[in-house]
Amino acid sequence: MRQDQRPPFRKRLVRVCLNGRWREDAVADHLLLVDYLRETAALTGTKTGCDGGECGACMVLVDSVPVPACITLAVRCDNRAVETIEGLTAGDGLHRLQRAFHEHLGAQCGFCTPGMIMSAAALLRRNARPTDAQIREALSGNLCRCTGYVKIVESVRAAVDEAP
Repeated sequence: MRQDQRPPFRKRLVRVCLNGRWREDAVADHLLLVDYLRETAALTGTKTGCDGGECGACMVLVDSVPVPACITLAVRCDNRAVETIEGLTAGDGLHRLQRAFHEHLGAQCGFCTPGMIMSAAALLRRNARPTDAQIREALSGNLCRCTGYVKIVESVRAAVDEAP
C-alpha cells in the first residue's frame, strides 16, 4: 500500500482519572500511554527507557496495578484511574517512598526511580509489611543500571518501617 493510500489515524475522546482528577482528551488510537502522559498531560516524571516494556522506567499504576506505559495504548485507559509519580505526593510533602529513596540513597542517576517507586507503591497497597523477598519480586520488572539494588530494597524497607 502506498503511503498516500494509508487510512488516517483515528482519534477518539478518552476520559482518564489522572492522579485523582478526571480529564478528557482526544487521542490517536496508536498513542502510547507514556507519550500521552509526557506530551498531552505534561507529566514528565514517567520516563521512556526501552520502548519495549522491559526496563520498568515508565511504570505507572492503572487501577492500582503496575503497568509499563511504553507498551500500553492511551485509549486502553479510557474510564480508568492512572497514577504517575507526580500523583504520589502528599500535599506539599513527599510520599514516604519518595522520602525514603532520597534519604537512603535508593536513587543514583534517578532515571529508573519513578518506575521503581510506582512498583513499590503498588506492593505496599497490597501488602503493608512485605518481606525483602517480596520487595525484590515486586521490583523485578524494574531495571537499574547504576546500583546493585541493595539501596533500592533498603529504601523500600525504610518506607515500610516508617508506616504507622
